[in-house]
Amino acid sequence: MTLKSHAVRIVVPVGDPNGIGPEISLRTAAAYALREDVTLTLVGPKDVLARTAQQIGLQQVLHTTRLMETAALPDGAFQPGRIDPAAGRTTIEAASLAITAARAGEFDAVVAAPHHETAIHQADIAFSGYPSLVAKVCGMPEETVFMLLIGGGLRIVHVTLHESLRTALDRLTPELVVSATLAGKRALARLGIPSPRIGMFGINPHAGEGGLFGQEDALITVPAVAQLRALACDVTGPAGADALLAARGHDLYVAIYHDQGHIPIKLLSPHRASALSIGADVILSSVGHGSAMDIAGRNMASAEAMIQTVALLANVPMPDETKSISR
Repeated sequence: MTLKSHAVRIVVPVGDPNGIGPEISLRTAAAYALREDVTLTLVGPKDVLARTAQQIGLQQVLHTTRLMETAALPDGAFQPGRIDPAAGRTTIEAASLAITAARAGEFDAVVAAPHHETAIHQADIAFSGYPSLVAKVCGMPEETVFMLLIGGGLRIVHVTLHESLRTALDRLTPELVVSATLAGKRALARLGIPSPRIGMFGINPHAGEGGLFGQEDALITVPAVAQLRALACDVTGPAGADALLAARGHDLYVAIYHDQGHIPIKLLSPHRASALSIGADVILSSVGHGSAMDIAGRNMASAEAMIQTVALLANVPMPDETKSISR
């Protein structure tokens, strides 16, 4: 995804300050520090990054990396491994600043470190993942921005994401499925696959088995596939997710709900997946793992997924020193 003729400008909000976000952000900055094809700017509390850099021996990297500062955390709020509403507010502040700056043309893409949803909700901020935040900052309806998860040789766009199955089923329509699929198709075109073969997962096992397991597919995914084919999309299905994945014959899969798409990619690529928010005029990708509160502040976190995500969005080779930098 070559975004500009100049060095690709990536902005990195550091995620939850009490998670592994500050550590992996600094390690990623170190991996790209000597590169001329990519420039990185970190967004977050300077004091948190300074303390983290000292702990992991990357003070010089912080001194030479561009930084957009957010407000400092209140006294006592910076405690790696602790879920804290102040950290949740900082997460959203940093990500919103990055998205706004990218939308204004200051950066070519956003690569966001992991957030912690409980901390954000404790701060009384409505949030259901980075796609919803991208939509909010860009002034778009939430249902027009989707997640495309890439990893383990799979690309899976999600029609619904961080919500209960009941809520997801209640708001599913053929039009929502079509919108997610077309967003995925446009994203793949930017990744160099202009005419993807698309596999549509069914809602129920075996896509309902002709009504034996429910009518949801007959009412939602079957008409969605018909609409997509009318738009000249190469779509197979709806069919059982297990059968489609076993065949491995598609460039893009359409998952109806969170676990349907996340489980196969997390199984095949637990630490190297990239999660792109697609459908808006801002390119944002987070990493396919969480904030790892259990190892936060212990100098143990691998930045491999974030380093790979930067390479994916910038369309550049992975740094040679990845293994030593990412731990």
